[in-house]
Amino acid sequence: MPAPSSSPAPPAPSLPSAGQPDVARAAALFADPSRARMLKALSDGRDLSGAVLAAEAGIGAPTASAHLARLVDAGLVTVRSHGRNRFYRLAGPEVGHALEALALIAPPLPITSLRDSGTTNALRRARTCYDHLAGRLGVALMGALLEQRLLTGHDGTHHPATAVHDRASGYGHDHHYRLTASGRTALHRLGIDLDALPPRRPLVRYCVDWSEQQHHLAGAAGAALTARLLTLGWLRHGASPRVVHLTPSGTTGLADWIGLRIPA
Repeated sequence: MPAPSSSPAPPAPSLPSAGQPDVARAAALFADPSRARMLKALSDGRDLSGAVLAAEAGIGAPTASAHLARLVDAGLVTVRSHGRNRFYRLAGPEVGHALEALALIAPPLPITSLRDSGTTNALRRARTCYDHLAGRLGVALMGALLEQRLLTGHDGTHHPATAVHDRASGYGHDHHYRLTASGRTALHRLGIDLDALPPRRPLVRYCVDWSEQQHHLAGAAGAALTARLLTLGWLRHGASPRVVHLTPSGTTGLADWIGLRIPA
């Protein structure tokens, strides 16, 4: 007797295909001034409490909580609880890079006080780009690494006319920087264990610095170097988010380490 025919298998459920990025939804999250100020405050990669973020945005705690909940739901910010406090951080460096890119096309806020003017100048002088050093100091540091042949691959300049994938802000892709043997030795001498860095993160990357339009060092090495400079007291965090200051010991230390001399 012929074998009974088996019933046809039900059709596999169709999976939704990925559509175009919802730029409008993302832009709406950045568009509120209070949320934008909180995101900028988080752009140095540190965890900040809701109370600190509310103060940075100049709003009350309940309003700040509502804004932060939207940012968490959208995946732009993560949150962790510690006792009665909740601490927030950016979900990743891409969020910070989006803010940096927006800074290129955003009209400047009016400077209404000496404090505003000082903060703007300080951000251009030295700031963090998520977890690595940016601004004039970050660009100068990368330039010194290249000059001393501790880093190789390009000359650290951004050429918009010939750039292929690089834009005026964010991670660069057109060049391949790498640490030389001397560079590895120099970082080890500073107290950085390259073998202990996260293996999944590229060791060396670069960003196009939005204020200087040059390259600064990113990747695991850039983050480790910035963290080490803070630990040594060569850098210190400023009163405004993302601002860092080079200390007197940092001026001496960087000159002794790689011959970096910061113009007065």
